[in-house]
Amino acid sequence: MQDPLKLYGQGFSTHILLGTARYESPKTLVEAINAADPAMVTVALRKQIQSGRPTGHSFWDILRETGRAVLPNTAGCYTVKDALNTALMARELFQTDFLKLEVIGDDQNLQPDPFGLVEAATELVKQGFRVLPYCTDDLVLCRRLLDAGCEVLMPWAAPIGTGHGPRNPRALRELRDRLLDVPLIVDAGLGLPSHACRVMEWGFDAVLVNTAVSRAIDPVRMATAFANATRAGRMGYLAGPMPVQDLAIASTPEIGKPLWGKAPQLVARETA
Repeated sequence: MQDPLKLYGQGFSTHILLGTARYESPKTLVEAINAADPAMVTVALRKQIQSGRPTGHSFWDILRETGRAVLPNTAGCYTVKDALNTALMARELFQTDFLKLEVIGDDQNLQPDPFGLVEAATELVKQGFRVLPYCTDDLVLCRRLLDAGCEVLMPWAAPIGTGHGPRNPRALRELRDRLLDVPLIVDAGLGLPSHACRVMEWGFDAVLVNTAVSRAIDPVRMATAFANATRAGRMGYLAGPMPVQDLAIASTPEIGKPLWGKAPQLVARETA
């Protein structure tokens, strides 16, 4: 059964996005990408330039050779001006209007600046970008971003790189329930495949993982695990989970209940 991920009217075959930062080698990165089979791979243009590893044409060539769609992001930007400049450079370099928008407001937990995020998103949408903003699970902020013209949102599960998993399940589930027709990608804080499966079971459209894969002992195997967990969670959601109940209900009805283990004379008496 076809179940494409649709972002700004474009269809993708899988429901997982993969970050490309902090891998030990280009070989491991490529193998992880192939294992995860992501819809898109994210690239932090500003951080790649600042870090010096691996930069230049070699890194871009590696990404092109994977054949995956690239989602540039503005990671490392703390002001609206920096985010806008980085976005323009990314569009020129990667020839795509898709952009993961980050405007960070706090050094300690890398929480998005809600005011700068809305301001930057408004301007980028005017300039023709298809903006996927990295945001918190705050419903009002998410609505402001939708008002700014964003058609996809990327709420966090927990602060970037922590691996805590959904730190505020109630807020995330309410966000999903209140924004039924909006593609929502859970981004940041997922540390285990079970975290990805959980949010996909809640009805989220996709997940983005990076640190949980790149810093695993075996990144390729972890990429595979996340891909499988994402598929399982999505299939579980589409299948329609059974309702949760407070009281036990027997799965085997009394009528036709097997008589295994009973003495032969009792069986004969009950069936007489």
